[in-house]
Amino acid sequence: MYNEGLQRRGDLTVWISDDALGLWMVPRRTTRGGQSRYSDLAIETCLTLGVVFKQPLRQTQGLMRSIAKMLGIVIVVPNFSTLSRRGKGLTLAETQNPTMRAPIQLVVDSTGLKILGEGEWLEQKHKTKRKRRSWRKLHLGLDLVSGEIVCCDLTKGDVGDPTALPDLLDQVDGPVDLFFADGAYDGEPTSELLAARFGSTIEVTIPPPKNAILSPNAAKDPTARDCHITEIAARGRMAWQKATGYNQRSRGETLMGRWNTVIGPKLKARNFENQKTEAKIGVRVLNRITGLGCPSFERTA
Repeated sequence: MYNEGLQRRGDLTVWISDDALGLWMVPRRTTRGGQSRYSDLAIETCLTLGVVFKQPLRQTQGLMRSIAKMLGIVIVVPNFSTLSRRGKGLTLAETQNPTMRAPIQLVVDSTGLKILGEGEWLEQKHKTKRKRRSWRKLHLGLDLVSGEIVCCDLTKGDVGDPTALPDLLDQVDGPVDLFFADGAYDGEPTSELLAARFGSTIEVTIPPPKNAILSPNAAKDPTARDCHITEIAARGRMAWQKATGYNQRSRGETLMGRWNTVIGPKLKARNFENQKTEAKIGVRVLNRITGLGCPSFERTA
């Protein structure tokens, strides 16, 4: 099953359903105003191909045209300027989530994505001084139960992880009973935010820094953070990680490695809104790949 899942991830079978063809173009409006020619579905399909095959917009346009030709379907492919313009703030089609799902065990992490620029080539060829690198910060939330990315956000490089957390949690559809994060999220604001969103019973596991001190009421009413500080002092940090299951947070780091391998450590889009759309599509791609590799269980008796 594992080998078959990996093989399916490399399958180049392409088809376009009749429903998608029917929704490719937007019906002409009868009222006054501008007329969109292509639906959001058409734009999302083209941009998804660009993310999967790491193609700029012009090559993405050519790729979509060749796919339509090979399939023998007659559709008008959006040009690269239309893809760029419509990609700003594009609303992606909703995915079908199961109505009943287990509580989420959420791991959040972030990584930096480089914005494409002049790079080292101009520096070597023309002996120019390297410009200051520009970065975006990608924040992802992984459900340990399903292996699915349940929330994502792309921010400027100067936005801290705790600052981006509220927008991430707004995207979580369902209860959360376990939360893992690294020490960047340590502090009362994070704990209070999680308790307010998911209830006081949520188990929050964030490693306190080495110089962390107990709260004033730790003797009478210790917080979860106080308990972590006490246990680390008594048993050591490695034993604390094993006892609390904090080692599972490594799956968040593995997710970032998968992103850099499959999607890439750079953003192709130049506009910030287009970059946010590119990141959301990248999440859809990774979730789709994960789904192809997951086993399917069916009751036989």
